[in-house]
Amino acid sequence: MHSFATPMLTRRAALKGASGLAIAATLPGCITATSPTPDANALLDDVAWRLLAHEPDRATSLGADTGVHAALRGQLEDTTPEGQAAYAATLREDLARVSAVDEAGLAPATRTSLEVVKSAYANALEGFAQPYGDVAVGSWRNAPYVVIQNVGSYLDLPRALDSDQPLRDGADVDFYMAKLAQVPAALAGELTRMRSARKMGLVAPDFLLDKAIGQMEQTIADTAEGGAWVMPLGRSDMAEAKAAVPHAVRLAQSAIAPALAAQLEELKAERALATSDAGMWARPGGPDYYRWALKASTTSDLTPQEVHELGHDTLASIHAEMDPILRSFGYTEGTAGQRMKQLSEDERFQFAEGDEGRAQIMDFIHERIDWIRAQMPRAFSRTVTAPLEVRRLPLAEEPGAPTAYGGAGSKDGSIPGKMWINLLTTALHRKYTLPTLVHHETIPGHVWQGEYSNQLPLIRSILAFNSFSEGWALYAEQLADELGAYTDHPAWQLGYLQDAAFRACRLVVDSGMHAKRWSRAEALAFITEQTGDGVDEMASEIDRYCSWPGQACGYMVGKLEILRQRDRARDALGPRYDLKDYNMTVVEGGNVPLDVLAGNITRYIASATG
Repeated sequence: MHSFATPMLTRRAALKGASGLAIAATLPGCITATSPTPDANALLDDVAWRLLAHEPDRATSLGADTGVHAALRGQLEDTTPEGQAAYAATLREDLARVSAVDEAGLAPATRTSLEVVKSAYANALEGFAQPYGDVAVGSWRNAPYVVIQNVGSYLDLPRALDSDQPLRDGADVDFYMAKLAQVPAALAGELTRMRSARKMGLVAPDFLLDKAIGQMEQTIADTAEGGAWVMPLGRSDMAEAKAAVPHAVRLAQSAIAPALAAQLEELKAERALATSDAGMWARPGGPDYYRWALKASTTSDLTPQEVHELGHDTLASIHAEMDPILRSFGYTEGTAGQRMKQLSEDERFQFAEGDEGRAQIMDFIHERIDWIRAQMPRAFSRTVTAPLEVRRLPLAEEPGAPTAYGGAGSKDGSIPGKMWINLLTTALHRKYTLPTLVHHETIPGHVWQGEYSNQLPLIRSILAFNSFSEGWALYAEQLADELGAYTDHPAWQLGYLQDAAFRACRLVVDSGMHAKRWSRAEALAFITEQTGDGVDEMASEIDRYCSWPGQACGYMVGKLEILRQRDRARDALGPRYDLKDYNMTVVEGGNVPLDVLAGNITRYIASATG
């Protein structure tokens, strides 16, 4: 078993506490005095449904759009400035309601849920107070640019219609068509906010706009034939779905395509004003935006400079562990990154080009899922079923997307978890990198952890924190290592460590671009030199960090804190410590800010010693 050292966070006392986010709601107008305690669980349920009224697509992805809430299946979020202001008003009201609850006598799980809501809502309201951007309410993707290469309804809605929208009967077809009819309004709402941001002086970097323009043009070309907007209907065996296809095609051609064209013209107008400056430091209000985005991602008060230094320290530790393994393969000269580059050129670890290689990649992924699923009883005292599918990313999304991403299925089990894999070119993947990718996205990573969260009250299935979500997924990579995933495959071990080095590099380049005025070229050179990953793959990653400031920093910060808490539990419990008990405490506590995680572990230690 290999696991790089993890004292970096504690050495710097880096997690200076997210309590300002998670516990105290200090926004103006919040009720601070206690009031007669309502039924806290009923209140939390009501808060959940009020949130889903603003983001009905999340109800559909959870499988919660049933019964009296079935109408949500045919609705889209109001993307207009007025709709976003109404969303913020609901959050403000519900933060006050939750903050007013007297927690005395409540069960620990209920107190945790209240703390989670307060953290998510206080953070989101700070985001809505920013002058521009998309705010992720209890989610992971905050973005200053409403439409760019990896943000916007032109990408999100076709994917959701394909993967999450049920088509089981005639009523579902009606909901599908109702949602399709609202797409032009959603695009128009985004367009209004795009224009408003441009007038403030917010323009994305030219290299992001070039990607977004190309992708929008492809989406428009596809829409001329109906494209992804219609494909789920045409694929269905239901007569009602087949009958709706001509109407859907007309709607796509007559209403959706013009709305997309209007967004394209705006992107081109922005491109005429764009510079190559990569970071938020060059945008109006950018330093304040980055401060918030970094806090939102890490649920900590780490400064950009502290994040930068943490990245360098962690990277050095990982490279030290890679060195002897690289030497065992005969790679003795050069930096760890240079030697990993040599390894990547070894034909033994490459997939074939084209569709043959894509099929090989899919087979490889499924084999690794089967292996790791069988190991879960060794690490968890209560396992979950975790049904999942592996799908290729939509073609229009692949140029601007990461190598893969994944998540749990619906709360009711009707929609399986998914791993989306980028197969733009098979050169994005090596045989020694795919195992770790599988563990991260599926089991025991995102899909696995999300299944436990789905068993919690509705609001807890909705709200998630980037530092926990991604920190857990990186912890899952190490857990797979500890379970023997790479024991007979030292090259796979290097792939795992290379990915860890990559996540440490993210801390450096994200803070470098957004706070230290690094150029895109500087960031790309650093991450390729330090990891040995390919330029094309890393270029897409660097562009992602430009459009999602701070998001990439949550991964390693979260992992190091989960490991720090594990060390604390082991030291406190001694022979009473059990890995299964620790892992269960983390996953059954649900997706939480890092300081709430610490409280859950404190209660676990007290229970185990009592």
